[in-house]
Amino acid sequence: MPKRSSKRKRDVNQLAADIVAQSTGGDHIGQFTVPFKNPAAVELGRLGGLKGGKARAEKLSKYRRRKIARDAAKKRWSKGH
Repeated sequence: MPKRSSKRKRDVNQLAADIVAQSTGGDHIGQFTVPFKNPAAVELGRLGGLKGGKARAEKLSKYRRRKIARDAAKKRWSKGH
């Protein structure tokens, strides 16, 4: 029985990044980083997200809320699981 390699095969993108790094003589692994987020903007977005559902529910009538819930349940259960 032939022996199998214990190395995992790399993704095509990882292989391409390694080839570029070797050919240019640099290390491009740290090149792709997450951009800095403004803490004030993050907090503002969080505040809006926290009150959005409650504010929407208060605006809707009881009948409309029930219809939305009923339609959502139908949609959830209609997917052929």
